[in-house]
Amino acid sequence: MTATETKHKVVSSDAWLEARKALLAEERAFTHRRDELSRKRRELPWVRVEKDYVFDGPNGKVRLADLFGGHSQLIVCHFMFGPGWREGCPSCSFIADHLGPMLIHLAARDISLAVVARATIDEIEAFRSRMGWTFPWVSSFNNDFNRDYNVSFAPEDRVDGNVYYNYGPSQFPSDEGPGASVFYKDADGVIYHTYSTYARGLDILLGAYNFMDLAPKGRDEEGITPYPMSWVRHHDRYADAPARKESSCCTAPKV
Repeated sequence: MTATETKHKVVSSDAWLEARKALLAEERAFTHRRDELSRKRRELPWVRVEKDYVFDGPNGKVRLADLFGGHSQLIVCHFMFGPGWREGCPSCSFIADHLGPMLIHLAARDISLAVVARATIDEIEAFRSRMGWTFPWVSSFNNDFNRDYNVSFAPEDRVDGNVYYNYGPSQFPSDEGPGASVFYKDADGVIYHTYSTYARGLDILLGAYNFMDLAPKGRDEEGITPYPMSWVRHHDRYADAPARKESSCCTAPKV
């Protein structure tokens, strides 16, 4: 790839350094703005969780309180994987590939992480085995958790073709949606919902995207159809990706 091919200017080291320092000032401003947004996120009011959610785990029933694993904070990744699906969403799998190695670091900061999907636990365990993941993963097939946190949609949830997703009406094409929700458990065992995010709010969880954003071609998703992330494959399928028609389950709208 030459500079001519990418239509980039080629300049002297001194000119490059001047441009880089100008961008650095913008990067620093962005970092400070992100810090401020994170502070405001932490200051959001909380909602007490009244339901006693019971999930199906690989070793039996698991309550929401159990997912904290002795910590006071819990992050739940809502994984697009519905009952009867042959496999989980490729884009949610992209996020899942980042999770295992970070668990020990989160635990050091009093945070547990768990993944929840509406697929049955047998379907989850079969897919987990194929993908080689070790993070905690439970099924919400027998409770209302997914619908209560607006990541699963029954036919009656659609009004004029829309469902309630990402805090408003959305033409979401699937019965399952991606997201992340955060909870706090106090010393008395009372659980509070503190935060949820959906759609492009999940970008921050994708370390690979942050690396791509450093590269000259960036994410290189412009013009990809039917949606920008449709290049993503399950990590065991990149070798035959050009010939394979992947699931279109993860067409989360850009916001």
